Amino acid sequence: MKTLARARDKAELLRRLSALRHDSQRRWGRMSAHQMVCHLSDGYRMLTGERRTELAPSPLPRPIMKAIALYLPLEWPHGILTTPDLDQDVGGTRPVDFDADVAELGQLLDRAGLSYPDVPERLHPLFGRMSDADWMRWAYLHADHHLRQFGL
Repeated sequence: MKTLARARDKAELLRRLSALRHDSQRRWGRMSAHQMVCHLSDGYRMLTGERRTELAPSPLPRPIMKAIALYLPLEWPHGILTTPDLDQDVGGTRPVDFDADVAELGQLLDRAGLSYPDVPERLHPLFGRMSDADWMRWAYLHADHHLRQFGL
């Protein structure tokens, strides 16, 4: 199972990210490549405790949602809307300079692979509280999902 805690999995994501271009075309969804970079950065800021988010309604109990999304060998479905505070058209970080934003995402991705046990009340909007192992698994899957969105 791939996870951001594993150096080779992190290196894979960084390699795929390096192939992203500002004009890369999405295969689904509505985000541009630049918006996706900022969206992933916001997700990693949530993981490190630099950004807080509110719990969103969940169609299933959070532990079941978390188990399905993180540990069943399924690709995440297309078209699931993000929460407003992580949406670049609403409350998420706005794109500024593509190259600078990609470089910042690379740094955040690298830092996100560390353990953050001292961050209080670190919540995922759908899954709620998660262990470090859950966060590392989510961090890999979230980036993988959005990189596949752009054919990477």
